[in-house]
Order: sequence, then C-alpha cells, then structure tokens
Amino acid sequence: VILTEYTYHWLVKPPVITTQPESVTVFSIEDLVMSCEASGNPPPKFRWTKDGEEFDPGSDPEMKVTKDSGSFAFYTLSNTMDTLKQYQGKYVCYASNELGTAMSNEAVLITDGTTAKEKKVTEKAEEGNSIVLKCNPPQSSMEPIIHWMDWKLLHIQLSERVVVGKDGSLYFAHLTTEDSRDDYTCNVQYLATRTILAKEPITLTVNPSNSVPRNRRPHMMRPTGAHSTYHTLRGQTLELECIVQGLPTPKLLWVRKDGELSESRTTKEMFDRRLRFTNISETDGGEYQCIAENSQGRAVHTYTVTVEAAPYWTKEPVSQLYAPGETVRLDCQADGIPTPTISWTINGIPLSGQYKDPRRRLTASGSLILEDVNFGDTAIYQCQASNKHGAILTNTNVYVIELSPQILTEDSNTYTFTEGQKALLECETFGSPKPKVLWEGGRMSSLLADYRMNQLTNGGLEISNVTRNDEGTYVCSVLNTTLSITAFLEVFNRTVILSPPQAQKVQPGNTAIFTCQALSDPRLGVPLIQWRKNDQKLFESHSDEKYTFEGEDLMVANVGLDDEGVYTCQVITKMDMAEASATLTLCDRPDPPSLLQISNPKHLSITLSWTPGDDHNSPVQDSKEKGWEELTKVRGDVERATLPLWAYMSYRFRVIAINEEGKSDPSKPSQIHITPAQAPDSNPEDVRSESEDPGTLLITWQKMEQRQFGGPDFKYRVLWRRVVGSGPNWHMNYTTEPPFIVGDVGNFSAFDIKVQAVNEKGVGPEPDPVIGYSAEDVPLESPMDVGIVLIDSTTIKVTWAAINKETVRGHLLGYKVLPSLESGSTTVVETGPNEERKVISELRPYSSYKLAVAVYNTKGEGPKSEPLPFDTNEGVPGRPMSLILDSPSETEITLHWTPPDEPNGILVGYLLQYQQSEHPFEDSPMQVETIDDPKVTQLTLRNLDRHSHYRFYLRGRTDTGDGEPITMRGATTLDGAPPVNISVSVGENSANVTWIAKKRHRSVDFQIQYFRKKEGSKGKKTEKVNSSQSSHQLQGLTPGTHYWLHFIYNNNTFYEPSFATQGWFIGVVSAIVLLLLILLILCFIKRSKGGKYSVKDKEDGPMDSEARPMKDETFGEYRFALNPRCFFECA
Repeated sequence: VILTEYTYHWLVKPPVITTQPESVTVFSIEDLVMSCEASGNPPPKFRWTKDGEEFDPGSDPEMKVTKDSGSFAFYTLSNTMDTLKQYQGKYVCYASNELGTAMSNEAVLITDGTTAKEKKVTEKAEEGNSIVLKCNPPQSSMEPIIHWMDWKLLHIQLSERVVVGKDGSLYFAHLTTEDSRDDYTCNVQYLATRTILAKEPITLTVNPSNSVPRNRRPHMMRPTGAHSTYHTLRGQTLELECIVQGLPTPKLLWVRKDGELSESRTTKEMFDRRLRFTNISETDGGEYQCIAENSQGRAVHTYTVTVEAAPYWTKEPVSQLYAPGETVRLDCQADGIPTPTISWTINGIPLSGQYKDPRRRLTASGSLILEDVNFGDTAIYQCQASNKHGAILTNTNVYVIELSPQILTEDSNTYTFTEGQKALLECETFGSPKPKVLWEGGRMSSLLADYRMNQLTNGGLEISNVTRNDEGTYVCSVLNTTLSITAFLEVFNRTVILSPPQAQKVQPGNTAIFTCQALSDPRLGVPLIQWRKNDQKLFESHSDEKYTFEGEDLMVANVGLDDEGVYTCQVITKMDMAEASATLTLCDRPDPPSLLQISNPKHLSITLSWTPGDDHNSPVQDSKEKGWEELTKVRGDVERATLPLWAYMSYRFRVIAINEEGKSDPSKPSQIHITPAQAPDSNPEDVRSESEDPGTLLITWQKMEQRQFGGPDFKYRVLWRRVVGSGPNWHMNYTTEPPFIVGDVGNFSAFDIKVQAVNEKGVGPEPDPVIGYSAEDVPLESPMDVGIVLIDSTTIKVTWAAINKETVRGHLLGYKVLPSLESGSTTVVETGPNEERKVISELRPYSSYKLAVAVYNTKGEGPKSEPLPFDTNEGVPGRPMSLILDSPSETEITLHWTPPDEPNGILVGYLLQYQQSEHPFEDSPMQVETIDDPKVTQLTLRNLDRHSHYRFYLRGRTDTGDGEPITMRGATTLDGAPPVNISVSVGENSANVTWIAKKRHRSVDFQIQYFRKKEGSKGKKTEKVNSSQSSHQLQGLTPGTHYWLHFIYNNNTFYEPSFATQGWFIGVVSAIVLLLLILLILCFIKRSKGGKYSVKDKEDGPMDSEARPMKDETFGEYRFALNPRCFFECA
C-alpha cells in the first residue's frame, strides 16, 4: 500500500543520538554525571552497557537516574571517592524504538585520587648557577595548567631566564640575588573540573658570589641529552620543549632539518622555549632541532616527531528512505595510522551475530549492500572503524516504506546573496522511493551545462561563485508529477575594502591612525564599520579619548604597551562582511647595550663585545662604538667588533644602538685601555711652499692630529735644498708646528722640501720630496715687438714677442693688453701665459687709441711696453637720438629728428623709409626718401592717405654705410569736428557737461547756449569751449529750474538737450524731515506731561527716571529718552 495523503511530521522516525555521552575524569563525587539524548518518533527508550555488559543504573542504590522524553542521565549518591572507583569503565548508550536501535560513541569514566600532604621545601644556590623548583602536579588523565605565584597571588615574573616547563617546574637559566624569596607557590588548575590545587610554598635563597659570576655556555635542562622522540596523533596538539641554562641567557632558534616549519600550524611560546603544533598532520612528521646559543657557545637538541592517526571518516553512509525491492548500498570508509578495521552492527547487534541473509553482503572496502529490501530490513545500522588509537561509530537509518512524493520547501522563497558567494536554492522533497527533481530557469537554457551549477542529492541547487547574471526565477519540479515550486534569486554587489588599514609602528604617547575605505552595494544601505582589537570589539572612548572613530578612521591616542595588537576593520552589511587587519606595534629608541668587555688585546687593536639592549620592536640597524668620537659602525645583529687603535693613547669605549626611531643612550663606559708608544707611522700631508715675502722660503703642511703622534716629545723635522746649484746636501731644522721660514734664499728659486714626523721612539717613514719656490716679485721687463693689425672699425689684432721667463721673477700668469682712448678710458684684456697674440673687439669706430702690453704674475703687473698709437676705421653711425611726428594737414606729416650721438665717422646724410601699416601682417610697399645734407633735421611728406597709419624708419649715413634705424608709427591729423557722446550731470545750481573728442581730429571751438524754458531764447547765455577740454561746468543756475541747452559749431546747432536743477527735490526732502520732527516733539510732550503743565512745574517736581542731566548741555538742561513706541502711538 502506498500512502498518498499524509503529513510528514506524523510519520514514524527512527532514533538518532543527538547528545553523545562524554568521557569524564572524576575528582569529586559531584563530577560523576553521565547523560545521553536521542530523538525519534515514537520517543526512544534508553539502555546502557559498561565494559560490554548490560548496566542498569536505576537498579544501583548508589545511583540516581533522571529520565525525560528523549534523554537519560545518571549520577552518584555516594559521599566518598572510594566508592566511585567501581564505576570506572567504558560506557555505551543505546536508544531504541520500533524502527531500530541507535548506539552512542564509547565514553570513558576515570576517577583520580587525592594528593598526599606535602612538606615545605627550601632550596639554596649560588648567584650565576641554574636551578629547578619542582611542582610535581598530581597524576591525572587531564593536562593541568600551571601558575607559579607568590603569597599575594601575583604571578612570578617569567622571562627568557625564568620559564615554566611542561612538567610544571620553574626553571632558572641562571640565578640573580633578586630571585631570593620564600613564597614560590605552584598552583595546579584543571579547567574541566574547575579545580585549583595549591602546592606548598618553596623558599629559594640565592647566595651572592664573591667574584663576578663566570659566563657559561648553554646546557640542556629539559629534555636532557642530545635526542628525543615524540609520538602524537593527527589533529592533536604537540609541544616540543627546549629549556637551557647558561650565562648570559641563551637565545633559542627552532629549525626543521628536513624541510620548512609550517607557519599555519606552529607557534613559539614561553619565550621561544616551546614549539607548539596545532592540529598536527602527517606532513609535520620529521626531525626538528632546538639551537641554544650565547657568547660562550651553543647547545643543540634533536627531536624526532612521528605522527599517527586515530580513525577518522572519509565517507559515511547516509540515512535514507527506500522503497521495497530497491538495493541499498551503505558506503563506510575510514582512514588512520595504522589503517582502521571496519565492522557492522544492526540495532547494536554485531553482524556476525545475525542470521545469515543472502541478500546482505560486505565488500572488500567495508561497504554493506542490502539487495531487494523489504519492510523487515528497516533498522539502524552501525558502522565502526577502530585501530590501536581508538574507535569511531556512526548510525545510519534504513527505512523501507512506500510514500507518495512531497515538496517540503515553501513556494516562492526569495534567496539573497552577494557576488562570489555560494548560493543554495532549497527544494527539500520527501517520499519513497526518493523523488527525483529537475531545476529550470534563470538566464540559461540548461542549468547543469554551467560548471558552477550543481544539483545536490537533497534536491537543492548549488551555484558556486554567484554573479549578477545569475539573478532571476528558478523552478524546481518533481519528475513524473505536477509538483513544483518557484524560487527567486537576488544577487548584490560584494562589499570590498578599497584601502585597507596599514601596519603602524608608533612611539609611546603618539597617536596611531588606521584608515579603512570600503565600497558596498547601495541597495544594502550604509554599511557598519566595526573595529576590533585582537578580535575584541572596540567602542569609542568618551572619558580618556583612547579610541576615536571619525568616518573611515580609527584613532588610537596616547599609544602605550597595552595598545599593541592586531586591529581589524569589519565592513558589515545585511548580506556580507569584508574585513582587513593591520598590526600596531609600539616601538621606541633601543635601550643602550650593556656588559661591555675588552678581549684579544693586541699591539694596536682590541675586540670589544657587548650585550644588546631591548630593541623595542624596531630592529637595531647599526651599533656605534663611541668615545669622544665615532670609531666604527657594525650591523645590528653583531655583538662584537675588532677596533684598530692609535699608539700612545688612553681609551674608553661606549656603544650606541640605532634603529628607525633614533639612537639609544650611550652604554656605560668600558674599562680604560692604554696602547704603548711607538715611532710615528705616518708623516704630515699636503707639504707645500706658500712664500710671500721676497727672499724667503715658507714651508708649511697639514698639522697632524695628536692621535698620530705615537709617543712623547713629538715634533717635525723640516728638510730643504735647492733643486740645482748646491748639490745633494739637505738643510734640516726642527719645529713643533707649521709653518717654517727659511731666509735669504733669493726670489722664486726652486727647492726640494720634505717634512718628517719625529718622537722619542724614532722617526716616521722616509717622506718623498716635493718642489717648492721662494717668494715671487713683480716682473722686471715689458714685452717687446708689439704690433697692431686693423681688422674692421671695432676690431684689431695685437701681437708681441714672448717674455724672457727669468725676468718674470715668479709664475707667469699671462699678459695684459691695454688699449686706451685719448679721453683717458682704458680697457684691460688678459691672456694666458703661452699666448703671443690677441684679437680685441668692441672698440669705438673712428677713434684714436694708444696701446701697451704688460706681463703679470701673482705679485702684480710689470712695466708696460712703449705706447703704440692707432686709429680705428670709420663705421656706420648709431641711430638718431629722437624722432617726432607733426601733421600740418590731413595728408601731410612732418618728421623732426636729432642727429646720432655716435656718428662713428663723418655723417653724409639720412635715409628715410616708410610704409602703410593698417594690419600687422599685411605690410604695403616700402617708400624711400634720401637726404644728402647731414645738416637737415626735418622733412615733410605730402599726399599721404588720411585714413592710414604709417611706420617710419630713419637711419644716419656715412661713407661706410647706413646705421641702425629709429622707428616711429603715426598718422595724419584730420580736420576738426564737434564732440560726441555728450552727457549732462545736474547739481543744485550748476550743471557739468562732458564729452568725448574724436580721435585723430584737431581740436575745435564750439559754443554752449543755455536759457530757462519759461523765458525762452530771450535770456540765453553763451559760453565758448574747446573740444580738447573734455568737460565744462555751467555755474550760477537757479535751483529747481528747467533749462534748454544748445551746442553750436560753425553757426549750426548739433545737440539740444534739456535738464532741471535739483532745488525742488531738496525742498521736498526738507519738508518731510521737518514734519517728522514736529510729530516726534508732539509725541514726547503728550507722553511726558500726561496733561497741561508748564516747564517750570516739571522742574519743580521730582526728576523723571528717564531723564538725566547732559554733560555737554548742547540741547538744553535736560535730555529725554524717548520710548520707541511713541512714534507709532502719535502717528
């Protein structure tokens, strides 16, 4: 029979374990609780097994059971831990109804005993030694958390020197006197049971060392030896431990010998003393090394890690409805190291204990196949995978029934996603056999042709990496039926962060600013920007202003150590979220290095080593060894340097660390180191002569620094000899500083000179001689055979014979050529020492010169040669000094000019060129006028075009040619005409008349007649004006009167305006002002008197509170403050 009309929720359902019983370690009687929950219809019944045997907690008088619909729990009524030991074991919960029995996973119950009373421990050790303070936590199946604290419950300060081991003990790499105390207390915490066990306090006494503690190379404290092996299970957490002793405190480095450390699964903890693997996998198996190193040496420990695996599912069978006659395949596959074994049970009974049914068979891979199923095959099938590390179990419901198909998902659902997400459109069906569905719609003819579309076994449609093009309507239909539903898909733009926050390195006290710019779909509204620090929400601070949110910015003020961490910007919409993170690191100048030590002293070098200070999160880039001056720089990761030294010096050293934030304070100075004396190993540099006074040789050099003296009684040995004439013998003298002067050596004589360093221990290296000269004097002779060649009117070539260099008496610097005009001005032209000719230009044409030549050296100029006269040739004249244009008529222009200031010869006349120039790019033909009389200074041009402008070019002329022109642009002046654009501005008794005279027109006289309108032309008056005036004022007019104006030129009237003076307007305004004043006075009288009384009465009465005596008494004895309402009342 096939059920065609039914309700899904009324159907019988097999039991399903919803809450598994959990393994528990019992420390107290309250800890023993074992519970199990399951669902099913009808509600399942529960039973338990302990160590494979039936266990009924309800029949045990020490147990109490609580039952509810779908749950079963039991706990102990015992008052002592001793009675609980009998309940240790492995428990399994079974839940059954008419469709079968479900099994739970195995839960283990363990009881831990109490700890014995401990004795107080006292430890003694010497400063610099290492020590271990034992904790000895009680043995337990749970891993405890260890806290070392003092009697105030404050944590003991841990560091690279003081760490806690995995065994709970406190390890000291080396002791200091500050470690002495009597309250080292180990507290053992068990999180699962919320239990803390406090051990007895330990007293530690550190005896001061009588000498400086000796440095010691690293040595392994835990683990001991050179090698250890670890076995762990896949997915678990493993910690490798490396605790070392040594002085100074060793630095640790973790490496993997056969590969790279996994950055995602490994972390370093406890000041790098532990390497922690999280969710370890088989690929993490291999060899690892811990390398401990300090200035005295290194220690290495090797770890072999083997990773195996408890069983884990790779494929689980699925609970499902089946129709009679179908074949059921339950695939059950698991993996692990070693490979797990697969076994099956039905309703909790092993398959081996069932009757043999030919329709059931197992495959080699562990799958169970049921052929031609019937209603009797309805049951719960358990698949168990087990190996030496444990077992896992899964329940699978096989329900054989015949039901007509139904679609359980509601119709017309709308699904919203953002771009890039995985969209899931639901179409949950029910029926037996399982209904088959078909999805259609969207913008594609065949949905499954798109690799992103995937129809799931539960009927849903999955769309990977959904896009805006996927929006639309989709239809899910059950094949071979009329059942279908519609689903609507809406896709929004994905929220993206355009500008993520950047990592910040900030010095203490400063402000860090993180910026987060994002873009989201406007249909989703304004996104919420949520800031987090280390995954904890941040809220804006109002009291201390620590955190300030301004739009896209987060500002962290007054940054301190607590502000370090990872800051995350989350941009949250209704549909999605985008986030980006950046770190805030507190950085500062490094601390100064310490423990400076001098080692390997040699003749002139030592090795300086030091211990770096804290770099404050900004790696040290350089270290400077420094006393009063910088000796050298080394890399930030270097902790020693070999320094070259000078002889006969006393040294102390300081070291400064440098990072991006600046320089550290100097370290404390090292002890004093003194180098022995020795002979100088160098001589002074830059030995030279700087002789100035004639007859002397001044020898000087660069003074040596005191560090180069090398020993006591330092001085300079000065040696000199002539280059020729006095043989190989050297003259010698001593001095303590430069310069050294040798007298009576003649002028400009060459000497070999050298200077050697000398001290009590000996002399410096043999120096190489250099050439020096005694002082110079001015030259004795002038150049000979001076000659001149005229090239053109402004240029000549001068020649002379080379000077005898012996007469120069110094370094020949060159020659001076000196042409001078008769007026006395002289030009100086210098040449090089090897030149014997010079071309001189820019001379004045048609002029008389005298020329001389002299030789010069650094001392000065020698005697001049005999002056040689010459005249320059005639040249072209300069431009005329001025040019003025005048126009006697509309077609004539007269040009007036003055001759050139520089005729450069004999002026023979002028050349005038002119042309029309109406347009700058269209020049007319050039007209030429030649003036042969140089005395003529004006010329009239006739028959010119009255409408055109002209450009004029006037040049002077000599026999040599035409000179530079003077240029002028102009036009003829037109006959006079009356003015235009006449306007009249009127006053009370005057009128101002203005006009614009026509351009290029001559000025003309015209008349202005004016008369009153009432009188007509009888009372007219006439005034003469000129058009060049631009304005004229008519005075003596009567206010408030209308006038006519006639403008007359050549007895013709060319303009007739009229106007009225402003007297009537002023009168009207005055009347209005007077009327307002009268109204105000009346208003005041009415308000102040309130009746009729005289001013005398007012004076005799009390003074009005609104009246006050006036200081200046300008308007009478009283001043009255009028109420502003008075005007309106009176009006």
